[in-house]
Amino acid sequence: MRLTSLLLLLTLLFSCENETIERESESAPSKTKDSHSYANVNEIHTEHIHLDLDVNFENKTLYGVARHRMSKHETSEAIFDVKGIEIMKVTLGKDKNKEKATEYTVGKNDKMLGAPLTVTVDKNTQYINIYYKTTEATEALDWLPPSLTAGKQHPFLYTQGQAILTRSWIPLQDTPLNRITYSADVNVPKELMAIMSAENPTEKSENGNYHFEMRQPIPSYLIALAVGDFVYTDLGSKCGVYAEPSLAQAAAYEFEDVPKMMQAAEGLYGDYRWDQYDIVMLPYSFPFGGMENPRLTFANPTLLAGDKSLVSVIAHELAHSWSGNLVTNATWNDFWLNEGFTVYFENRIMEELYGKETADILALIEFQDLEIALIDLGESEHPEDTHLKLELENRNPDDGMTDIAYVKGAYFLRTLEQAVGREKMDTFLEKYFNAFAFKTITTAEFETYLNEKLLEPNQIEFNAKEWIYQEGLPSNCIKIESDRLDFMMEAANELNESETIQNGAFFRKKRSDFLTQEWLTFIRSLKHDTDPKIMMALDKSFRFSFDANPAIKSDWFKLCVRTGYTAVRPQMKAFLCKIGRRWFIESVYQCLMDSEDPSDAAFAAEVFEEAKKGYHFVSRSTIEQVVAGT
Repeated sequence: MRLTSLLLLLTLLFSCENETIERESESAPSKTKDSHSYANVNEIHTEHIHLDLDVNFENKTLYGVARHRMSKHETSEAIFDVKGIEIMKVTLGKDKNKEKATEYTVGKNDKMLGAPLTVTVDKNTQYINIYYKTTEATEALDWLPPSLTAGKQHPFLYTQGQAILTRSWIPLQDTPLNRITYSADVNVPKELMAIMSAENPTEKSENGNYHFEMRQPIPSYLIALAVGDFVYTDLGSKCGVYAEPSLAQAAAYEFEDVPKMMQAAEGLYGDYRWDQYDIVMLPYSFPFGGMENPRLTFANPTLLAGDKSLVSVIAHELAHSWSGNLVTNATWNDFWLNEGFTVYFENRIMEELYGKETADILALIEFQDLEIALIDLGESEHPEDTHLKLELENRNPDDGMTDIAYVKGAYFLRTLEQAVGREKMDTFLEKYFNAFAFKTITTAEFETYLNEKLLEPNQIEFNAKEWIYQEGLPSNCIKIESDRLDFMMEAANELNESETIQNGAFFRKKRSDFLTQEWLTFIRSLKHDTDPKIMMALDKSFRFSFDANPAIKSDWFKLCVRTGYTAVRPQMKAFLCKIGRRWFIESVYQCLMDSEDPSDAAFAAEVFEEAKKGYHFVSRSTIEQVVAGT
């Protein structure tokens, strides 16, 4: 018995030691260099960060302490990223009553990267506490008055950290190379609720104090906060949606299939590892359709189309729970590893729920966008941006957030699936997500894994390098077809050829008779010199300018500019002043600025001046460049 007990004890000790080593190796950053961060994560890195935050709506300031628990190290300094925040003091020590001040310096500020915050430490330093407050220069925060919210009664705050904006509201090592756990204590006005990319409340607290825990290690860009007048609707199966009361019913209806999406996703690539999947509806100023913050997808109200035709965005953000959040791009040069995999996965979820016909329609619409991006980028000063693997040193990582990463990346995987077969592809992807779970990965590491685990064992010839490192689209790219989209193109071409409104069955249809993606195909297939009288007749029949969803309006207004259909300017202005989603508005502004009619550029500048107060920094800074012609 004693010998057995001794062997058991030794086994447990050895097992615990191995688990500790494994955990440390998983959380420790690789030796890869991130050109978009000053942090010296290869020498010392944050393992856990606790945030003490006070949200002050009166002066639009967030007061905070970022308490970093650091790794073992031999260095004499720890370097953090900061941008647009004021550092009050820095202390060392775990016990709040026994903290000791330490020396620190804030380096020269770079317009894009911010500045390095260098803190003096010694080899025994484990806890670094950074006291700070945000400023008007903090780019991640969007402080909204009641007038820009759905309920019009209470203010609203949300953060947007991707790619390198988290450093503007938290002093931290802002690189995806380093994954951390976090916790937070947040104080907000008692009539509001705070929620984060963490374990969340479902009811308001009595005193406005909230505590959060994110126990799974995540990259810094996924730390997120929203504060507003929320109610929570349980969708079942560990899924739910937060929304302002006036949006709660519409959001619950639009997203009622989310539990089915979860089931489909887990059936494809294994267990969901984040415990809970919730969505929060943000105001229209949010610059994206969705943001994949773990446990809490941020969503734009433009998704509330009323017919569930835009829920693929939620499938996309859910898919990020595997590709991006679980397995993360090591640097922003590897961004396609986040987004290409997610678009592919999103489409597989949509196929499981709504059938191959619908999934193919979605994929073809994406391909239309990709073709435009390939032309635009191919003619730009950076044609190399049509590579999947990018080189963005000394450039904003947002430059890489194009349809190349999303759609070319997805078509790479679709073409790979065609070459190896769906069964082998699914087995490979599930193993990939498990092998790199809670880790970061470079393109080179993926390439090696692809060859060793899929191509070589199955003796498959596939030129991955052509897809990853060359411009444009390889000739072996998979072709997808859709009879329904072909029908819409034929209807548009008939109109293009006849140049008159026909009295056929198509023009007696209602807008609701077709999916959003079908209408996008129809609008995109109309000639750019369509007579404004024809445009007016189409608008009268289908009311694109008036009550179509924002996805349709965006493409329709672009065609209006190109055809000189200026009668819709009041509706276009209302759209641009309401919607802050960059994808929908940037191209409309660009069309106005590219127009041969000088009044269009003047109109764009006039509208932007009025609308910009309702845009997040991400959209506002992009549109500023468009309107300025830079």
